[in-house]
Amino acid sequence: MTARGRPRPCIVSRGALVMRDVFCALTEYKSAVRHIRLVVEYDGTGLCGWQRQANGPTVQGHLEAALATLLSHEVAVAGASRTDAGVHASGQVASFRTERAIALHGIRRGLNSLLPAAIAIVSATDAADDFHPRFSATGKHYRYLLFTRAERSPRWRDRAWHHAQPLDRAAMQGAAAALVGEHDFAAFRAAGCTARTTVRRIDQIDVAELPGEPAIVAVDVRGNAFLRNMVRIVVGTLVEVGQGRRPLGQVAEILAARDRTKAGITAPARGLELVSVRYDGRKMLPPLGVE
Repeated sequence: MTARGRPRPCIVSRGALVMRDVFCALTEYKSAVRHIRLVVEYDGTGLCGWQRQANGPTVQGHLEAALATLLSHEVAVAGASRTDAGVHASGQVASFRTERAIALHGIRRGLNSLLPAAIAIVSATDAADDFHPRFSATGKHYRYLLFTRAERSPRWRDRAWHHAQPLDRAAMQGAAAALVGEHDFAAFRAAGCTARTTVRRIDQIDVAELPGEPAIVAVDVRGNAFLRNMVRIVVGTLVEVGQGRRPLGQVAEILAARDRTKAGITAPARGLELVSVRYDGRKMLPPLGVE
């Protein structure tokens, strides 16, 4: 504490990095464990997805390394969605626990000074002790972007799936209607999906031009939960409808068949973004053994 009663700056070093704008209280540790919720934004282009792994950079790995530097102890970070390599996010939700007394704005600013340019913390807030980013979630919103112009676009090359010919948005929207509701989505999951049940609920699918971008078609998918690659397979199937390669009514038949080989291709990861995660108080408990 300074002579004027202000907290001293807490300086955290990592190599040449000296962070002087994070303030902490005189007492370094609280007796109570804090649970902190983060909203994370990232460009997934150069990342190997959310989940930590030994052979490449991941969002979870970068977050845990940055937190270990900031807090001076190892941290396990949980996330709402295990996004794949190349998938982006503007509203990923994560959480961690610590006894450190750094203010929430200090955690946000401190992490943003330590994380690579492709990852940023949008907000840091206190969370209830029983909050879990994944299992407390009651809904997620994904957006997939399609670039429909004859010429390729450097600006959109890592953010959208390029199609040189226009897509029939009305046909895609009509076909998507068959997927809304609670269904068995076995035909729309990746081969390596290990989910115990393939029943999920899609609340809404919208196929529309992105405002201000006449060459971009946005497919917004909202639901309670999703299987591995489910949104990308849904988009791949709807694109084939939009190209006239599948009749509109075939999507309902694919859903009923529960056969992955009947559905369309898996759309490339680069067009997908996790927009937001919803929490409305109705909690899904995690399976046994999952933290």
